[in-house]
Amino acid sequence: MNALMKLGWIAGVIGALVCIFGVGVRLTGEFWIGGFQTGTLLLAGTAAMVFGCFCLLAVLAHKS
Repeated sequence: MNALMKLGWIAGVIGALVCIFGVGVRLTGEFWIGGFQTGTLLLAGTAAMVFGCFCLLAVLAHKS
């Protein structure tokens, strides 16, 4: 369970960083980052954060 909690935290932090990077690049006026649209990076960051939330929820559900 401790590994699942660490995975949740790591996924959440990485997802937040990807979203922040995507927003930062989009605010500069760019639509593409290395062949990917900025919206794709925002979606990937959001998906990583949701995955992290599900991992932490599984840890909480297992404790009760």
